[in-house]
Amino acid sequence: MTAAERRQAILEAIVARRHDKRENLAHEFGVSTRTIERDVAVLTLSYPIVAYPGRYGGIYLTSDTFHLNHPRPNIKEKALIEKILRSMTGEDRTTFIELSRKYGWRVDENAC
Repeated sequence: MTAAERRQAILEAIVARRHDKRENLAHEFGVSTRTIERDVAVLTLSYPIVAYPGRYGGIYLTSDTFHLNHPRPNIKEKALIEKILRSMTGEDRTTFIELSRKYGWRVDENAC
C-alpha cells in the first residue's frame, strides 16, 4: 500500500467512524503511530480533520455533515468563494462561512 492509498484509507476510516485513536489506526494499517501522525497532518490540510494529543486525544472529523461524496471546490471555485466572502459582511458573511463548513470546504476566512 502506498502512502497515498494509506491516507485515503485512513480518511475513509475517520469519515466512517467520526473519530479513532492513533494506536488503532497504526495497528490496522501496520505502520507506526508516527506514520499515522504524519498522514493525518497531510489530511488536515484538505479535510475537516483534527488530531488532539494526549491520553484522551485522538483523530476527529470536525464536521458533522462531511461525507466523502460531498463535492469539493477546485482551485478556481475556491478563489471565487473567497472573492465572494471578501465582499460580504455581517450576518450574510457568518451564514456563508457556516455553509462552507457544512460542506467541508476549507475557506480561509481570515485571509478574506
